[in-house]
Amino acid sequence: MLVPSIRGPALRAVAQRASIAVPKTSRALLNGSASPLSTATPVRYSSTAKNVTREIVSQALRSIGSKRESQQYLKLFSSAQNFCVLKVGGAILTEHLDELCRSLLFLTSLSLIPIVVHGCGPQLNRLLEEAGVEPQFEEGIRVTDDKTLAVARKLFLEENLRLVEKLDQLGVASRSLSGVFEATYLNKEKWGLVGKVTNVNTAPIQQSLKAGYLPIMTSLAESQDGRLLNVNADVAAAELARVIKPLKVVYLAEKGGLFDGNGNKISTINLDEEYDHLMSQTWCRYGTRLKIKESKDLLDCLPRSSSVAIIHPSDLQKELFTDSGAGTLIRRGERISQVSSVDDFEDLDKIKEILARDYKGMDAEAMANRFIDFLRVNPFTAYYNDSMSCLAVVLMPSADRPMATLASLNITKSGWLSNMTENIFLAIKKEHPALYWMVPEEDENLTWFFEKADGSFNRNGSVLFYYGCDFNSESLGPIYEEFVSHGHNRQF
Repeated sequence: MLVPSIRGPALRAVAQRASIAVPKTSRALLNGSASPLSTATPVRYSSTAKNVTREIVSQALRSIGSKRESQQYLKLFSSAQNFCVLKVGGAILTEHLDELCRSLLFLTSLSLIPIVVHGCGPQLNRLLEEAGVEPQFEEGIRVTDDKTLAVARKLFLEENLRLVEKLDQLGVASRSLSGVFEATYLNKEKWGLVGKVTNVNTAPIQQSLKAGYLPIMTSLAESQDGRLLNVNADVAAAELARVIKPLKVVYLAEKGGLFDGNGNKISTINLDEEYDHLMSQTWCRYGTRLKIKESKDLLDCLPRSSSVAIIHPSDLQKELFTDSGAGTLIRRGERISQVSSVDDFEDLDKIKEILARDYKGMDAEAMANRFIDFLRVNPFTAYYNDSMSCLAVVLMPSADRPMATLASLNITKSGWLSNMTENIFLAIKKEHPALYWMVPEEDENLTWFFEKADGSFNRNGSVLFYYGCDFNSESLGPIYEEFVSHGHNRQF
C-alpha cells in the first residue's frame, strides 16, 4: 500500500507553532490635506548602505527566530500593500518611548512602514487632575467639554511632536498628519465633544507613505463645520483599518495581551471557533470582553488574512516575525470539518482537484482517483476548512502500519495566511497522539516539518518524521524498516 507523498506549499505564513523537535524562538480616498508638523527629509542611503542596513536588520530578525521565519514574514509583509496599523496608547509614549522608536526604526529599515495612531489618555487624566478637573467617564467614554478638549488638543500636539522628534534623532523620517478623521457628535448631550468617525481621509497617509515618511496621527477628528472632536484612539485605529484593510492591526499595551481566568496570557483566539465560548465565560468581562468583541467587529470587515495583535512594545518584532509571537493574536479562522467516509465529502470533485496537486510529474487526475478508491476501503479521517484552503488526510493504524499516517497535506496560500494549517495540525494531534509522515528532502519548507516532529530519519532523498513515540517504540519499528526498504517512493 502506498502512502502518497506530502508536498510542502510554496508559502508558510503567520502560523503559531508549538515547540516539538528543535529549539526555536517561536509561534502572518477622499479629499483632505496633510499638515506636516515634521518637515524632516527622509533619510537617503546609498545602495551599498541600504544593503548593509538590511543585512544588519536581517541578522537581528534571525536572532529572534529561525532564518525560515524571518524570510517568510519579511516576504509576506513586503508584499502587502498596507502592512500595519499601529495603535500606540498614551502610557506607551510615556513609559516606553525608546522601545517604540527602536522598533519603528527596525521596521522602516526593512522598508516596512506602519501607520501610527496614538492617544494620550493617562497624560490627559494627569493634566486635568493637576488643573483641578476630575476626569469624567460615562459608559467608559470620556465626557469632553471645552476645557477638556483644549487641554487634550495641546497635549496631543506635544506628544505627537515628541514622538516625531525622537524618531528624527534615530534617522526615521516621519510626518505628523491632521485632517484624517472626520466625525459627527457621538451624543452631544451625553458625552459632549466626543466624535463618531464618519469618514477617513487616506490621501495624506498614502502621500506620506509614497514619499517614504512614516505617518503619525492623533485620534482627534474634525466635524464638517471644522470643530475638533475627541475620539478614542482604539476606535480611531479600528476605523482607519476598516478603510485601508491592513494585513495587521497592532495595539501596543503595557499588559502585553489578553488574559484568561487563571491569569494566563491568551496566545491565540480563533473567532469563528471560539467567540461564543469565550463570551460565555465568567472571567471574560470588562476590558477583555470589549476588546474581543471590538476585534471581531473589525475583522468581520477585513480580509481573512488580516489579524489583530495585542502586545507589549518590546515584543513588536517577535510578534511580527516569529511563529509563536509574543502577545495575543486574534484572527477569524474557520470551522474545521472532519470526514471519515468518501461519501461524506460534500464536493468530491473539489477534493480530487486538491489531491491532484500532490502528484507533480505524474498523471495527477488518475493518481487522485486511485487515492480516493484507496480511501473507500481503508479507514481514514480527512480534516478541512470551509473554504477548502487546507486539506489533510490521516490513515488509521493497521496491521502493517501500526501508527496513524499523515498521507496528504494540501494548503493554498490563503490557507497559510489565515493560519488554517496550524489549526488543522492541532486538530490532528488531539485525535492522534502518535503520527508519522514522509517529505521529500528537497522540500523548501523542511524546517517546518522538523518543528512538528519528535524525531526523523533521512534516507535516499526522503525524510521520515514522527511524533508521539521514540526510536525504540514497537509501533515505529515496522514503519522504519519499510522506509529503509522502499523510502518515499513506495506505491499504494
